[in-house]
Amino acid sequence: MVSQQLSTRCEPNTGNYTAMPQTPSKELADALFAVAANRDKHAFAYLFAYFSPKIKRFGIKQFNSEAQAMELVQDTLTSVWRKAHLYNNDKGAATTWVYTVMRNASFDMLRKMKSNKEDNISEDIWPLVEQHDNADYEFSDHLENQQIRNYLDKLPQAQRDVVKGVYFQDMSQEQLADQLNIPIGTVKSRLRLALQKLRNEMGDRND
Repeated sequence: MVSQQLSTRCEPNTGNYTAMPQTPSKELADALFAVAANRDKHAFAYLFAYFSPKIKRFGIKQFNSEAQAMELVQDTLTSVWRKAHLYNNDKGAATTWVYTVMRNASFDMLRKMKSNKEDNISEDIWPLVEQHDNADYEFSDHLENQQIRNYLDKLPQAQRDVVKGVYFQDMSQEQLADQLNIPIGTVKSRLRLALQKLRNEMGDRND
């Protein structure tokens, strides 16, 4: 398991990875090549020992969370293990390549965090809407509901269908995906866009 290998440490006088100079450019490159060619665990442990504290420091600064920093260490070095064959020393130093992998992993984590946050937008704007929902899933003539209908009418049809399905017909996102014959990811994407637009419209109206 890579996760087990991530916790491995080099022992003194093991293989060619016995010393760690302050800037061990050649040693790091050789270790990447060894991982790529032979799945060399000692070489990987050398990479881990060198990079993990640096990645952790970056992660704490980036996320202000030790747990997320350790997740970044795990994601980055797992990618290093899996993608070491992509390293080309003619295009840059081993440190440059690993830090690029780290930044990509960091961006992926930030995108996931943003996506999770946007999935919860509904908690901010929909409580009053749900109070006025009725059995026939139609809008009443109540002024507030009429305003909400006006907001919905400003959405593209595809986004409007998703919002009505989820919030006025009590359908799960999975059920809606089946009904509309679209991927669940498309439902989530349309819903996020729609809720963001509605939040902006409601915010502008209430200013």
